[in-house]
Amino acid sequence: MSVASNIPRTYLFVPGTRPERFGKALASGADAVILDLEDAVAADDKSLARQAIADWFRSASADDRTRTVVRINDAASPWFDDDLTALRKAGACSVLLTKAESAEQVAATLAALPGASVLALIESARGVAGVDTVAAAGVSRLVFGTLDFALDLDIDIESDASGLAYAASRISIASRVAGLPAPVAGVTPQLDDRKRLLADLASARALGFGAKLCIHPSQVEPIHTALRPAAEALAWAQRVLAADAASPGAARLDGRMVDRPVVLQAQRTLALARD
Repeated sequence: MSVASNIPRTYLFVPGTRPERFGKALASGADAVILDLEDAVAADDKSLARQAIADWFRSASADDRTRTVVRINDAASPWFDDDLTALRKAGACSVLLTKAESAEQVAATLAALPGASVLALIESARGVAGVDTVAAAGVSRLVFGTLDFALDLDIDIESDASGLAYAASRISIASRVAGLPAPVAGVTPQLDDRKRLLADLASARALGFGAKLCIHPSQVEPIHTALRPAAEALAWAQRVLAADAASPGAARLDGRMVDRPVVLQAQRTLALARD
């Protein structure tokens, strides 16, 4: 699984009914922003939110459009088709497919939005069971919806998050097999608990995740800082690549053979060193 400097580390949610916050979210430092048509929008406000997002897309800059993802309602909902129609007309670049459980759902979304990328939100037992086929169906990244998954399985992750480990591992392995970027970890709902935020991120990283959903701008910078390699790790990576360049395939560094996995790890470390 390659690491590229343009792969988002943070995705910040904004309710689709709050267009005055769209620009502020994009200026928050988050790598990507998710304009939400689903959980953050009441049933009676779906049309209003859809129109607000469509209007914003028509006047947004190319860079802002590229950094924006729209979370659409799930395929079984009465709003799915209307979401896709509005976003196709507005020229949306990327969508987050809620409750992704099958390749057919992905195919329907891709067919309705030619040229757009689809992130698949895995948030149910069925989604985890079918994650391999979803990952191979043409999605750009997998995202773990931890809160809805816990609700589906009736597990309490507030006091013990170990019930997420199996599903998280399945999502991470499916991403790797499909050649996708490392998956995106779920939200931390505790807004003023930096310790909990970083603990959740560390647990996700240990299972192969490389990014995280955010529900408040204050969560963005701590995540970026935690994901940024330490100075010692960067210095080591630079020394590895220098040694390999000087003696490709036969380098030694600090008494250790510099083989291909070591070189790849060094490249990955340097790729993570960004603001």
